[in-house]
Amino acid sequence: MLQLFNHLLNNIGYTITIAFFLSRLKAFRKIIEKEAFETRDKLILSLVFSTMAILGTYVGVDYNGAIANTRNIGVVVGGVLGGPVVGITAGIIAGIHRVLIDINGITALPCGLATILGGILSGMLYKNIGVNNRKIYGFVAGVIVENISMAFILIMSKPFHIAQDIVMNIYVPMVLANALGVSIVIAITESIQEDKEKMAGEQSKLAMEIANKTLPFFRELDNDSLKNVCRVIQESLGAKVVIITDKKDILANYSDDPEYLLTHKKIISESTKRVLDSGKLLVIESTDDETKFHCGLKDIHSAIITPLKEDDKVVGALKIYYTENSSLSSRNRYLAEGLSQLISTQLEISRLERLKEMAAKSELRALQAQINPHFLFNALHTVSSFVRMDPSKAREIIIDLSTYLRFNIESGDKLVTLERELEQVKAYVNIERARFNGKINVHYFIEEEVKRRKIPSLIIQPLVENSIKHGILKSTHSGNVWISAYRDGKDLRVEIQDDGVGIDERIIERINSEDKKPERIGLYNVHSRIKLLYGKGLLIEKLEKGTRISFLVKSGEEI
Repeated sequence: MLQLFNHLLNNIGYTITIAFFLSRLKAFRKIIEKEAFETRDKLILSLVFSTMAILGTYVGVDYNGAIANTRNIGVVVGGVLGGPVVGITAGIIAGIHRVLIDINGITALPCGLATILGGILSGMLYKNIGVNNRKIYGFVAGVIVENISMAFILIMSKPFHIAQDIVMNIYVPMVLANALGVSIVIAITESIQEDKEKMAGEQSKLAMEIANKTLPFFRELDNDSLKNVCRVIQESLGAKVVIITDKKDILANYSDDPEYLLTHKKIISESTKRVLDSGKLLVIESTDDETKFHCGLKDIHSAIITPLKEDDKVVGALKIYYTENSSLSSRNRYLAEGLSQLISTQLEISRLERLKEMAAKSELRALQAQINPHFLFNALHTVSSFVRMDPSKAREIIIDLSTYLRFNIESGDKLVTLERELEQVKAYVNIERARFNGKINVHYFIEEEVKRRKIPSLIIQPLVENSIKHGILKSTHSGNVWISAYRDGKDLRVEIQDDGVGIDERIIERINSEDKKPERIGLYNVHSRIKLLYGKGLLIEKLEKGTRISFLVKSGEEI
């Protein structure tokens, strides 16, 4: 038994060597790094792990007509890492192969069936285990599959006394070797993810440095400021040329070599046009025939072109050119993609700044004064923090902030549908929830039939802001805000209730007596507008826990 175990350990060594070699291959790493596998990826992984399983059979050792092997390592690893398609495919291929190479063998059929079942079981684990638990579950799966194999040998192999002898002598070595092998191969493969996370950390640090350097240039967005953005990126990445375009023209470019500065303004590169049309990153290397044509500059051998987006619409491109192929490392590719998100985010912020300027010039200055400048600052600060940690979340916050500001600018002192008003409220709430993660919970109870009712614009958000700012955030615990809208006879009743610290009775008295106080100007303005329109202002109630504010929109007075 000891000799058999030593032989199987040597076989594990071969498998580990193969796994290590695969982990160094760029093509294999690209597949494993993905969060979701495409059909092509699954086919490649199926082929890889099927081959690993077949090799495990070939290097096995004969024992009394059976083959003591490490075949199930490839099958179980394929299922745990690649999912049901990979696990089942590897299991079927390796299982059929096991039967065919020793078709009359005493253990051929039971071992082949056990391998197929092992692929199915390991594939089922894929969606039911966390990433951090794969090694443990892989070990357990290896033990289970080998036990199934031994059980099948005892049940199906004849004569029984030979089957029994085989199981008694190969059981322990086979179970330990395959289970340990599965865990080790999974650990080697997962090192790819760890490398990716380490690289992501380095990218985030560099991206944040670039963000800090470029942020001042986005405040006054023009050709000179964009040129400075290109300069920072070029210096940080060691590129030869960096270019920023819109959909048609080159907006800015920078190179530390005057020979590489572009003189034309129109986009002539077919590669750039392809990125603008598809919205997908494009990497060009010197092996591509089109490389020498894509920017009209000599000695440019590689490039990364990424789309710039606003509200998920492509508005331009970031183009990074190198004179060497070696510069197209995975690190620089990921970083270029991150920079495109960063610049897109900065462009969104710049657009918001322009919206803010428009708002300042609009005739609704009294209404716009309700927008707390600290809220805008805090929202932008929140965006800045998410740019590094979660760029997609940063974009969501920007879109919500854009919705919030645009509504304030465009709606005016006019009537809007309740549904439209609530879009602005939800945008505001999403921003505050991002700032105070887990602190604020907002619940909506809106009757379907009142969603199209018209109400004064900018009337609910200040009340929700009051509940959050003066109710929930002043509490030591997380809190809830309930927004309700329903029919009250023929009229529309809107209520905002929270379970925060509760409003001071003196503030209620001041608002009702029209004693305007700066700390509750939003509340007072809403009260005044409602009273002016409908003759009766807000009904403010201090509850045992929290505050309830309601108002009535009278039927037939939606003018």
